[in-house]
Amino acid sequence: MFLKLVACEVFMREICHCVARTPHTIDIEFTEKGAHDKSEFLREVIQSKIDAAQKANKKYDAILLCYGLCGNATNNLLSRNIKIIIPRAHDCCTIFLGSKNRFKEYFAENPSLPFSSTGYIERGDSYIREASINGVLGLDKSYEEYVKLYGQENARYILKTLNSHLKEQRDNKVVFIEIPETQHLGYADKCRTKAQGEGKQFVQLQGDIKLIKNLLFGEWDSEDFLTMKPLQRTVSVCDWEEIIRAENIKEI
Repeated sequence: MFLKLVACEVFMREICHCVARTPHTIDIEFTEKGAHDKSEFLREVIQSKIDAAQKANKKYDAILLCYGLCGNATNNLLSRNIKIIIPRAHDCCTIFLGSKNRFKEYFAENPSLPFSSTGYIERGDSYIREASINGVLGLDKSYEEYVKLYGQENARYILKTLNSHLKEQRDNKVVFIEIPETQHLGYADKCRTKAQGEGKQFVQLQGDIKLIKNLLFGEWDSEDFLTMKPLQRTVSVCDWEEIIRAENIKEI
């Protein structure tokens, strides 16, 4: 197959490792890590690259997106004439861990916990990123929304408790996801030194490039990937299983 890949640069080493081994021909384009800081801006960047690929004088069999929901940045992406493949992932963290189930096992009890990887340390200024699952857990509501649901007194208590818990996590712990294919670079030790120098607990988790490999090798099972047909758009679901779905549109 002839494929177009648009991906966050934090996956550059893992992607290059897999591209060198896939039987398919892949055109690659990376977006900057800093684009994650503004989800609407990142969505516009990704959509513009999708549009350019669909208008190009190249007959791509599919456009691959190596992103998670990333703060809803991949919500409402449109496909005109080429199918789009995207992992069912809440965040980049899911992709580094290799599955949505591994992500749930650890981060369901640790929302907004800062994590890092080789790519996060190599690219940009910040060496960590917070996991983006507040929407899944119902922690992304405003004070007014909590008031409507639970009343003023309960809303104040909920926000105070949540803010205290999330702040404690952000301030006290850093998780590094170690990918076997890049562990020789020694970034886990660099992250440990930096985290401990800031007085934070360092936790190391084993990562897996399975999702990246399957994406680039054309192994797109519906459990792990959404295949979006032409004249469809992405819709974020924000649950633990489906995560993202496709919805038909009349025209673009």
